[in-house]
Amino acid sequence: MPETATLPSIVSADEWRIARDALLAKEKELTRAADAVAAERRRLPMVRFDGGYEFEGPQGKMTLLDLFEGRRQLIVYHFMLGPGQKAGCPGCSMLVDNIGHLAHLHARDTTLYVVAPASLPEIERYKERMGWTMPWVSTVDSFNPDSGIDGGFGVSVFLRDGDDVFRTYFTTGRGADQLVGTLRYLDLTPLGRQEAWEEAGRGTDGPGHWWKRHDEY
Repeated sequence: MPETATLPSIVSADEWRIARDALLAKEKELTRAADAVAAERRRLPMVRFDGGYEFEGPQGKMTLLDLFEGRRQLIVYHFMLGPGQKAGCPGCSMLVDNIGHLAHLHARDTTLYVVAPASLPEIERYKERMGWTMPWVSTVDSFNPDSGIDGGFGVSVFLRDGDDVFRTYFTTGRGADQLVGTLRYLDLTPLGRQEAWEEAGRGTDGPGHWWKRHDEY
């Protein structure tokens, strides 16, 4: 943080409480708005999405239906790790660092997989470096392009109805921020993410420019 950064003003406890209560009202309004958007997301129409895609995992070949592991819902994170790359995208890596224990998703009949176009050995090497254990498979066919992924990243959500698979949601860019708990924690602090688009003087980095793989800080 620059030494000339403007810090919050110092006030009495009563003044702080009044300011905090005013912010709380806005936070509650934002929560209700987010709930409304989530409800609209749940009402999105869905499209059939099973073109015979093939994935490779530690246990061998898998289909899109296999990725559900018998559950009704599937969340896929399209990770930026291509063939020949020794390390994945720092931003994708930060997001995967923030994936919690999958038992909580499983309790709601939901499975999560990370998918990348790198070969399975390349994926396994990077997972070992990062200390990750989440399910991850390689895709070498048209799954990513058909998902709107052309060398980038994104989040796809699928619903299974028997053996029929449907795509219900997709987001990319800052839409994936909602999956990064680190950013949510920083947003609680007075210095925030310390990026240039926030309060003047509290940061100079572009959005996400400070992100590194966790073993590179």
